[in-house]
Amino acid sequence: MESNAPPTSQPTAVEISHDGRIGRITLSRPDAMNTFSTELAQGLDEALRSLDDASDVRAIVVDGAGETFSAGIDLSEYRDHDTEAEYEEWVTLMEEPFHTVTEMQTPVIAAAHGHAAANGIGLVAACDLAVAAEGTKFGATAPKVGLFCMGPAVPLMESLTRKRCLELLLTGDLIDAETALEWGLLNRVAPDGEHVTAAMELAETVASKSPTAIGMGKTAFYEMVDRDYGEALDYSNARFAELCATDDARDGIEAFLQGEPLSADEWPEG
Repeated sequence: MESNAPPTSQPTAVEISHDGRIGRITLSRPDAMNTFSTELAQGLDEALRSLDDASDVRAIVVDGAGETFSAGIDLSEYRDHDTEAEYEEWVTLMEEPFHTVTEMQTPVIAAAHGHAAANGIGLVAACDLAVAAEGTKFGATAPKVGLFCMGPAVPLMESLTRKRCLELLLTGDLIDAETALEWGLLNRVAPDGEHVTAAMELAETVASKSPTAIGMGKTAFYEMVDRDYGEALDYSNARFAELCATDDARDGIEAFLQGEPLSADEWPEG
């Protein structure tokens, strides 16, 4: 199959690679602890959208280069702005990837290590699934510098109970990977140094399933999550009927009834 992956030209703050059905985005400002500069935020958003548009990418892993996943926003850019309007424009760029993940059909998996703080923990929470290495520390640390993790709070409140979310936001304290797993922020904790491998394995599991079903299903999930119960069920019925009429459903059900479920490479091409 001809690859529709993005071209090799890319912002230096992120690196994009392609391993079979899995796209990989690496935050690449290791000397700055992969903090969200304007370049990194824009590069991450562009990379997510580009891989989502690639027909041969079925899942995406986001990790960080160097010793940490991401320590938040690059505060050296704070001095580049003066007015509330300028600060709002700046922070909107920082949080745009959080919007994008929920708008994409392709599942996105975070692979965290070292520290995931402020916008770093927000990115972990915003991703559809998340894996972390043992020893990783997570925190909504902005109150320590006179700020508050308002943007990261949005995906965090979708992942955690109110009390757990507010504990992170109000204290600014760090929690370890095992606690993050217990609280619901993570799906897996991997041995030190194996977080990317574990995330890639999880991505391969997702990518082996019907790409049409996964894409339509993820879109439906984010549409249903904030609807009232009855409205969500009505919406789900319409989307399920739409899915039933696809080639993936017809071929997948027929293969299952014949006792030979489709493999990852046997699903119809979109």
